Order: sequence, then structure tokens, then C-alpha cells
Amino acid sequence: MIELERPPIHEKAILARLVLPSHSDDAHARDVEESIEELRQLAWTAGADVVRTFVQRRDRPDPATLIGIGKANQIKLAVEETEADVVIFDSDLGPAQGVKLEDLIGVKVIDRTQLILDIFAQRAQTNEGKHQVELAQLKYMLPRLAGRGSVMRQQGGIGVRGPGEQKLEVDRRIIRRRIRRLETEIENIRKSRHVQRRKRTEETMGTVALVGYTNAGKSSLLNAITGADVFVEDKLFATLDPRARRCTLPSSREIVLTDTVGFIRSLPHSLVAAFRATLEEVAEADLLLVVADLAHPHLKDHLAAVQAVLEEIHAGEKPVVNVFNKLDIAPETSEVRQMLHGPGARVGVSAKTGEGLNALLAEIDRQLSSSRRRVTLRIPQGNGAVIARVHQSSRVLNQNYEDNTVVIEAEIDPALEGALAEFIQK
Repeated sequence: MIELERPPIHEKAILARLVLPSHSDDAHARDVEESIEELRQLAWTAGADVVRTFVQRRDRPDPATLIGIGKANQIKLAVEETEADVVIFDSDLGPAQGVKLEDLIGVKVIDRTQLILDIFAQRAQTNEGKHQVELAQLKYMLPRLAGRGSVMRQQGGIGVRGPGEQKLEVDRRIIRRRIRRLETEIENIRKSRHVQRRKRTEETMGTVALVGYTNAGKSSLLNAITGADVFVEDKLFATLDPRARRCTLPSSREIVLTDTVGFIRSLPHSLVAAFRATLEEVAEADLLLVVADLAHPHLKDHLAAVQAVLEEIHAGEKPVVNVFNKLDIAPETSEVRQMLHGPGARVGVSAKTGEGLNALLAEIDRQLSSSRRRVTLRIPQGNGAVIARVHQSSRVLNQNYEDNTVVIEAEIDPALEGALAEFIQK
């Protein structure tokens, strides 16, 4: 895996993973290895230096500790030896398991979901993002309040940042009230976004969403295509809040291009639910650009993880263009050539050098044009705003004048038909 630039290190972490018999074949072994490496990157992104990794093989999970008392005691010794601050499990822990492990090991114990929530708490910039993170943290925390958190409160740091740290001492009734309030506020944001999307659709010829595995280069691609200055950083989940920018295609058609939160393998369901308002940008887009890191050794696994999330948010049947980024550093292998020349719409690009961007814009144009309908519009000459809108948002094929009327033959998007209905010649 490509190593990411580390943030300032504040804590030492030990990683732990349970491996069951179903993970024993070569394919599952590679999956386990990649999952642990990804957990290491997540820990780095959160600000931890990984000092030790434990893999426990068992026939079944231990109900009390997941990994068994013996392995938990080994981790305890490693904590004392390395002076580690936190133990991070590469799977979700039940409330009772977290309590038991903290009692046995003597330091803060968190799981994969809590680690990702911690990163999100650091990344959220807008009110929407902060609300979504807090909602996910509170829902995660609520069943874990009893007997949990004494070690975490003493140490602070990873796993208890953001809204979660302030809520550990709060009564369950107050937390449930806060959850209901956040859900209401996020629903209002969702409705507001729906109005904004409808307005953008009326003003433009389509919406295109950038989706993909985290750190695949979506934000860099958005900047390269639109000339925007969206924040870019070589870390997991560098972009949390969606950013929308306008873009003009070769046919002069104007679209809105939206950058969304990056996906990850085994994205916790609670996060998908909490970020519904944001992910609706994906579900309601006319076209998806699935951005993948062509140079990554686990490219196929990343594409599969992205497809799984798209299915979960009911966007699996959306029209897709596969965009293979980082063409400038991808190795010349048969697998890479197969990816670039496989079935379906796919384009190789480099957001860094600009290679392939013109081909990508042409492919977006082609994909969106397939849904256009050819019509004849009869618009009074005095209605300059509508005439300008047709030129801006349609493909004009012919234009002439009859008395005080402008007659335009154009290919228009279905989304515009309602707004232009009174001018369409029957």
C-alpha cells in the first residue's frame, strides 16, 4: 500500500485482529493483510504511531473479549512494554467486550468504527458535517455508556475527540433528546439540499458526482477539471463535506460536478446512515464518476468496496464512467492494461499532469447526451433570459427567426423539459 504523509503523532497504538477459519485460504489471507494495513493507515491519519500488531486465530469469537483472555493478556504485556496509549481492534466490539478488554488491558480500547468516527470528528468543517459526525458518535455511544469510558476519559485522545468526549457523562435521556434534534436538523439539511439540487438541475444540463475509495484523488480531479481550489491532502478521508463546482463540457453544456466523502472497505452501516444527506448527492446524480487509484495494488478490491456502498445507498444502477486516476505513476502491467481497456465506459487520467482530462470530459458529454431529446423551441425575441438559458444548457443545432420569434432546434435534457414546456413546438 502507498504510505500516506503522517499527521503529528500524539499516541502509541497497538492493533488487534481476529481471524476465523473462513479467512484461512489465500484470498482471505490477502484480505486480512490489506485490512490490517488499512487500519494502520487509519491510525496514522488519526495521529497514532502503531508500535505492535496482534493477529489472533480462533474457531469462533470469544463472547467476552472477542480474542480470548490469553491473547488479551499478551496485549496487556505489550502495552506495558511499549507504553502504548490505545488498543485498536479491526472489527466492531460489543459494549460488554469493550468494557472487559479495558479492564483487562488497562488502557483505552476502541474499534474500527470508533477510529473512523474520530477521523471524521477531526475532518468535519461545515455545520452539516459536524451534525452528521455527532449523530453517528452519539448513536455509537448510547449502548456503551454503562461501565465504559473511565479509562478513555482519563486519557482522552483518539476515540473520544469531537462531540463524543463531551457527552460521555451525560444522561441517556439527554443524549436521546440530542439525537432526535440532530436527526431533525439533518433532515432539514436534506430538504434544503434537495431544493438546491433541483435549482442546479434547472439551471444546468446535468449533475455528475465523483465517488470512489478514499484517497483515490477525487478532490484533485475536481480541481483539475474545474480549476477549483478544493482542499487536497494525502490522507484518508481528507474530504468529508461535499463540494459542488460548475464545469463546461466540449459541447458547451454546463454541468455541476460534486466531490463526495470517500468510501472504504466495510464502511460502518451507522456512518452510511448518518451521512445519508451527503450521500444523496450520489443517489440523485445523473452520472457517477467512479474514481480509482490505478497505481494501487488492491485496485479491484477498492472498486468492489465502492460498488457495495453504492448498492447500499440505492445508487448501484446509476450510469457510471470508471475513471482510473494516477496514470502517470501506474505500472505497465497486463492488469493495468486490462483495467483501462475493459468493458463499459472507462478513461485513464492523471489529475496531476492533466493527461486524459479532455477524453474524460468528452466521455461525460457523450454519456449525458444519450438522454437528450431533440425538440423545436419557439421563444419570443423579448425573452432573452430563456434564449440564453437554452444556449447555456442545451446543444443548439439550428436557430432562425420568424417575425418576433426565435426558432431553435436543440437537444435538451429531460430535466429541462418542464421548465421549457410552453416553448416546445408540439
